[in-house]
Amino acid sequence: MSIASINYSSSVLGAQIRNINQQLTDLSTQLSTGKLSQNYSGMGTNEGFAIASRAQLSNIAAYTDTITNVNVSINLANTALQSLSTIRNTVQTGAASTAQDLNVNGQTIAQNTAAAQFGSMVGVLNTQSGNRYLFSGTAFNSQSVANADAIINGTTTQAGFKTVMAERQAADLGANGMGRLVQTQPTASSVQVAEDVAGSPFGLKIAAVSSKLTGATVTGPSGSPVSFSVDLNGNNPNNGDKLSVQFRLPDGTTEQIDLTASSATPAPQGSFAIDPTTPNNTAANLNTALNTAIKKLANTSLVAASAMTAGDNFFNTASSAIGTAVNNQMATPAPVTGATLLSGTAPSDSIGTSFAAGNTITVNGTTLTFVNSGATGNQLNVTDSIQTLLGKIDSITGTSKPSTIHGGVITINTDDAASLNITSSNTAALGALGFSSSPITATQPPLRVGSSPASSATTLVNGSANTIKWYTGNDGPGSARSTAVARVDDAVTVQYGAQADEDAIRRQMQATAVFGTFSTSPTGQYSGGQVSALSQRVAQALTEQPGQQRIEDIQTDIAMAQNTMKDATTRQTQAKAQLQTIIDQAESASPDQVASEILALQNALQASYQTTAKLAQLSLVKFL
Repeated sequence: MSIASINYSSSVLGAQIRNINQQLTDLSTQLSTGKLSQNYSGMGTNEGFAIASRAQLSNIAAYTDTITNVNVSINLANTALQSLSTIRNTVQTGAASTAQDLNVNGQTIAQNTAAAQFGSMVGVLNTQSGNRYLFSGTAFNSQSVANADAIINGTTTQAGFKTVMAERQAADLGANGMGRLVQTQPTASSVQVAEDVAGSPFGLKIAAVSSKLTGATVTGPSGSPVSFSVDLNGNNPNNGDKLSVQFRLPDGTTEQIDLTASSATPAPQGSFAIDPTTPNNTAANLNTALNTAIKKLANTSLVAASAMTAGDNFFNTASSAIGTAVNNQMATPAPVTGATLLSGTAPSDSIGTSFAAGNTITVNGTTLTFVNSGATGNQLNVTDSIQTLLGKIDSITGTSKPSTIHGGVITINTDDAASLNITSSNTAALGALGFSSSPITATQPPLRVGSSPASSATTLVNGSANTIKWYTGNDGPGSARSTAVARVDDAVTVQYGAQADEDAIRRQMQATAVFGTFSTSPTGQYSGGQVSALSQRVAQALTEQPGQQRIEDIQTDIAMAQNTMKDATTRQTQAKAQLQTIIDQAESASPDQVASEILALQNALQASYQTTAKLAQLSLVKFL
């Protein structure tokens, strides 16, 4: 009989020792790496939570990178905006200065400073973050604004602002330098002043006339074109009697001429001489004094207002549609006003062709319906006024500049010239409002004087084909802030876009360009008055007005985006700690527990070896 040898490796005891050795190896790995396992299968039942947590941590890391990049852009934008505020203060202080000494180029020191600051503004607005232009909206790969020299001086094929301003000044002054007014003496005892063309956007517009001239008759302002007349009727006014004429200028401001009858010799400035023996000579003196006063107003305040308006024509993306309305007062023709009704029988103060119940006017896709009475919402009463209609239109277009009516001329303003579209089911009534073609659309900026010579032009036209476009970024509809959007948390996005054509930036750009570009004759009769009037307007334009967007408003918007990101970062920091805890609990090995288990296994292994050794010494003799 033979006895097979004991195979240690296949024995139960040997398998147990190998298992203990493997456990020791695994525990040693855990002790050195701090991980329960080097593969997911060995992590245990909680590994699913760890995997999900790790995915969330990856998302947080991506959000952190986004927040870092957005913060860089916002900080650069804020620095640029702060520079714009500093520039505004510098130019405004210079414009408000009383020093009006002209250099050989016909400019003040403050104007030279403004010209330099305009170049600085262009540089600031072309700030980049990486390859992204911060003030271009969605067109972030495009330069935000054209180069300063091109904006002011133009190129070989496109006119710059200097040309636009010169054309506008010529159109506003007219060939006779009287602000497009025609002055005559219909009779020996009277004087008359009239606007040269009905509905023209250029020159001085007669707003009101007030007379305290004893024995005189004043007619108007009325008619088309608007005019007024003063007839002394062969009488002499009393010493100190006054005639006041108020004019509206292209920039919307008003100026008043006051002429006082005087018996002093010579007659003081701002007066006209009374001829005690020949009243018709007094009328001639009034005519001369009025001519002098109008010419001075035209060559000072009007020139300044023209420059400001040229800035608006060139820089402002808002535009307008203009029409000359027809009044139903057949017997006594007079220009329509805001109070003129939309329907009525002659000779009522209403438009020439009435709107009727059931008629509609559609503005940018929104329909206004006429009813006999009780209008609500998008309805108009047939007895409503033109001003009520304009208010309804403005509420639909959302214009920042209310539509107006003056001297029979209706101006519908819009901030988005491309979108303006007005039609009516009653085209005749729409025509009576002065809009003969349908649909009504806005002349798109930049606006240029419509014909040559400019001194006799009567229209403004779209000049985009031959005029520099100063803003070269995105100019589509919608909020500037929404042109740059970033997701900074699972359910949180921030908007931090900006555009150089935003109202606050555009107004500053416009005023600075006007002030820095305008020049006059260093020795001209009216030069000082021109610069003084312009300086006042520029200082006012750079003064923050209630309801207008400010540079600080833009800064506040992007600061809110930063605060949102700061809050998101705080939440994510807390979430990271919690998620890491979940991962650690699922995957990390406790050093103390591992050490304890190793010690226990070592003891078990030692006992197994001892037992094995004893078994290995057994023989058949010993066994028996």
